[in-house]
Amino acid sequence: MATGRTADIRPAIDAALVRRLVDTQFPQWAELPLELFDPAGSDHVIYRLGEELSVRVPRHDGAIRQARKEYEWLPRLAPHLPLAIPVPVGVGEPDFGYPWPWAVSRWLDGEVATVETLADSSEAAVELAEFLVALQRFTPETITSDDAREDLTAGSLADRDDATRAAIAQVDGAFDAKSMTELWDAALSAPGWDRAPVWFHGDFHTGNLLTVDGRLSAVIDFGGLGVGDPACDLTIAFALMSVGSRAAFRAALGVDDATWMRGRGWALATALNAYTAYAAVNPRVAAQTSRQITGALIG
Repeated sequence: MATGRTADIRPAIDAALVRRLVDTQFPQWAELPLELFDPAGSDHVIYRLGEELSVRVPRHDGAIRQARKEYEWLPRLAPHLPLAIPVPVGVGEPDFGYPWPWAVSRWLDGEVATVETLADSSEAAVELAEFLVALQRFTPETITSDDAREDLTAGSLADRDDATRAAIAQVDGAFDAKSMTELWDAALSAPGWDRAPVWFHGDFHTGNLLTVDGRLSAVIDFGGLGVGDPACDLTIAFALMSVGSRAAFRAALGVDDATWMRGRGWALATALNAYTAYAAVNPRVAAQTSRQITGALIG
């Protein structure tokens, strides 16, 4: 399959390329200044375009569906959600040797949410729960519960079994391998989602939350947006919240025991994945993922 051949391709992306892409495909913005946004995420190179726009260019083929997915769904979701989300204004096409679609969206002001600011805030925890409740209630007529569109589906915990067990063995000593294995086994054994599929963000962590003056203002990066089991979005409870605010979040969201257990499994698996990939070279990631692993073990 083509995806298999291109999985490791990382095209060179610089300001000159992005300038050419914007100027030729969106000439109405050709006069706007372009400035690299740093730090960006691991999936996209981000440029600020003028004062009101951003350009997001995928770094790898795992992120290439995001531009069109967000362009289709975010304008439909936005009126139903209590926090701001990105407003896509255009999808660019491959050109000048760059192989994938890319996106232009409205710029959202704000600072990335931090544990120091929000961990102990039950108010913020309830706001995040209310956001997820609103997202899960979104029921567009064009999507049915048995829709199998590939870009709106997500993998399961079972899909992560081999990688997670390998990561547990790799970090034994830094964390308690026995406790992690017990949690992972319990998450895999928990009853699955037995209700109608609902919408989930799919990458709900601190890096995708913005604040203004210390208050939540926006949720960004909907590349993992999908329909199915919402347990994956519970990772925020373990990545961000203290024990007290986590309890407020769970109560406001109304999460049953099985879904909570699957959420702990998602938190463990995703944190281990990031920890083994980046912790040795990035102290910030090491601290964030260590907190998430510890939170998942506490429950």
